[in-house]
Amino acid sequence: MRSTFSPEPPYTHGQADRTAVLLCNLGTPDEPTAPAVRRYLAQFLGDHRVVEIPKLLWMPILHGIILRTRPAKSAAKYASIWTPEGSPLAHWTAKQATLLRGWLGEAGHAVLVRHAMRYGNPSIASQLDALKAEGATRILILPLYPQYSATTTASVFDAVYTWAAATRNVPELRFVNHYHDAPGYIDALARTIETHWKHHGQPDQLVMSFHGVPERTLHLGDPYHCEARKTGRLLAERLGLREERFRITFQSRFGKAKWLEPYTQPTIEALGKAGTRRVDVVCPGFTSDCLETLEEINMEVREAFLHAGGQEFHYIPCLNDNHHWITALSRVAQQHLAGWPTEVPTAAALADARSHALAGGAPAGACPAHAGRAP
Repeated sequence: MRSTFSPEPPYTHGQADRTAVLLCNLGTPDEPTAPAVRRYLAQFLGDHRVVEIPKLLWMPILHGIILRTRPAKSAAKYASIWTPEGSPLAHWTAKQATLLRGWLGEAGHAVLVRHAMRYGNPSIASQLDALKAEGATRILILPLYPQYSATTTASVFDAVYTWAAATRNVPELRFVNHYHDAPGYIDALARTIETHWKHHGQPDQLVMSFHGVPERTLHLGDPYHCEARKTGRLLAERLGLREERFRITFQSRFGKAKWLEPYTQPTIEALGKAGTRRVDVVCPGFTSDCLETLEEINMEVREAFLHAGGQEFHYIPCLNDNHHWITALSRVAQQHLAGWPTEVPTAAALADARSHALAGGAPAGACPAHAGRAP
């Protein structure tokens, strides 16, 4: 009789139980081509957390119209930001995982760290499988979204729950909901901006552009709008900016519904028409540079501002591999890892556990994970 659960990885008595961190980001196509973008968009826009329209209504629109017309246009945009390392978002997310592992190791936490994408590769399910195979029995899910939204954070959790529902021996799981007001995160943003200003001087206006969501989600109880505005307020306070020196806006509107306002591009165009000479734009909600920052902001919005009469446009890059950011991320991780063992047991302790298991009748070789653990 076939099991409804995925096979468990083999377990050898005396194998160390490990603690792990899984960094989760939104995702990216595997390559800047129409077929790859179509696969990515089908998964992304097919998520009920992202598009809250009944599937009977939405699926014909998605597959009959959007996935027939949008992939080629989006592929051209992805091609404009693609690097020798591939997708910028994939590159920076992988690097953040590597650096976080080192930061935590220096702090005395010998934890496993992997990264995953909610849409695309490597998938959340595949990375959770890999962590289990490496002996992880405790996993912290850490989304790379500082502000909570059902469209992003909760969707990551959905993917984890779906994986868990098909897993016989589910590890202990913890989830980080948000860190939009974490002092280290705010400080890392401020230092990035201050470094840019040190070399280029200050602008007439600083625009903090966050990813948008439909306005109705705010009225339905999603805290994203409030958390984004709090991040912006705290960042302005940390930079010592008066209210007239900065704007908080929302970008990446999709469809005809009303989204959170004010919208980024119209706001910046209005600044240009009003005679604002220089605008600097930073995207605090994005922890890695991606299509929305490199193409939408640094190309499309830049052109709109200059065309509207602005003279100078500066895009301030995302946190990426900034060491202040990795320090802040490690502090968030350590806060949520508290109480879990994060040191690898000694060889003597592992040998002792193995001898007890064998004495209790456990098989000497590999067996299904955690079967016949030592009493």
